[in-house]
Amino acid sequence: MGPSTSAAAAIAGGVTGGVTPAAAAYAAAAGRRKSEVPTEYDGATSTPGPPRNILERIPTYLQPSLPWRRRLLHFTFAWYTLTMSTSGIALLLALTPHRFPGLDYIGLVIFLLDLLFFAFITVAIALRFALYKDALVHAFTHPGEALFVPTFWLSIAAILSNVSEYSRMFLPAEGGNTLADFMEITFWIYLAVTFASSVFQYHMLFTVKEERRLQVSTMTPAWILPIFPVMLAGTLAGAASKLQSPEHSVSILCAGLAAQGLGFWVSVFFYSTYLSRLMAFGLPVQRPGMFIAVGPPSFTCAALVGMANRVPEVFKALTDSQQIRYLSEHGDQETLAAGIRLLALNVGIFFWGVSFWFFVSAMAAVVASGMPDRRFHLSWWSFVFPNVGFVISTIRIGSALSSEGLLWMSTVMTALLFLAWAFIAIRCAMAVRKREIMWPGHDEDST
Repeated sequence: MGPSTSAAAAIAGGVTGGVTPAAAAYAAAAGRRKSEVPTEYDGATSTPGPPRNILERIPTYLQPSLPWRRRLLHFTFAWYTLTMSTSGIALLLALTPHRFPGLDYIGLVIFLLDLLFFAFITVAIALRFALYKDALVHAFTHPGEALFVPTFWLSIAAILSNVSEYSRMFLPAEGGNTLADFMEITFWIYLAVTFASSVFQYHMLFTVKEERRLQVSTMTPAWILPIFPVMLAGTLAGAASKLQSPEHSVSILCAGLAAQGLGFWVSVFFYSTYLSRLMAFGLPVQRPGMFIAVGPPSFTCAALVGMANRVPEVFKALTDSQQIRYLSEHGDQETLAAGIRLLALNVGIFFWGVSFWFFVSAMAAVVASGMPDRRFHLSWWSFVFPNVGFVISTIRIGSALSSEGLLWMSTVMTALLFLAWAFIAIRCAMAVRKREIMWPGHDEDST
């Protein structure tokens, strides 16, 4: 009987004195005392779980089953990548240029499904924190999971963008004022909370204990995630400003531009470390995470072009307003508005090229080099959400240039992303059943 089979049988035998028999056997073979055996975090310091290195050697189907209450301990913030991606697909179906009858309703159904997913995940994580007293602190201080906390805010940003799009499709015009007030209030709250959250979370990562600090040798684009929600305030500003009066649109657009610039430039600072890591240490094991690098330049492109599209209407309505009097002293409003749109388009194309390079680079890493770890991980959702930004930016540029080639490219990519989303959703459900995730040693809280 091999060591893996022996360990599986020992674990199945039960737990004695807080250390599994398998852990004790491995420790004895190495000449170590039981008390020296490292244990897997399980949210309750009085009941250590099996050592992580033991669990990783044993196929999950050979391990004894765990109650759902125990598996809930490993329900991490990374599950919000599911809602980010589902919202992203719903948003693409609302924006895709080539449409057919019923597409609006398909998108609406997916959006409503995303709201159910979001509610379920939020309740599950709240239960995890309620059942395991150390889980909350662990989630914010363990870098493996802490990097995914911002996916909660990213899901909210995607949901709000869908609210803006689908409400204009399906709600009567009389409800426009109520919706405008809702989007304005939520935009400012979202901007303030995500800005504070980014400062807090990076501070936590900067000051975490040395043994828990992230290593440059394992750097991935996921390091960008804490600043990502602030950056999406620019995308959200473009959606919210469509519903606002010109007076209110000015402040929202200016704040969105500042937030977009903040998020993009912080991301750029990380890119140099990321590319250095690739040159020095090679490709990451989790290849799908490489697509996260596609997000910042593509969402910046989409935000700049989207916000600039609102400028001519705002300038026209506020010709004599104090808010744009400075501009009125330096030229005709129509010319200035056209100039801003042209500048945004040119800068957007510049960023689109960067995002396209990261997209092709990540695709080459997956297709040409393969995926060393073929087990399902929630990072697989990175195949979808960052690329949603790339498709939206392609739609914006294609519409501005009246380019049928770019518009058809965006339509084809929308269809491919929908298929990828459906496949990953099925694979995610299978992974839960097969114990590939929500299992000791297999989730972000144990990496």
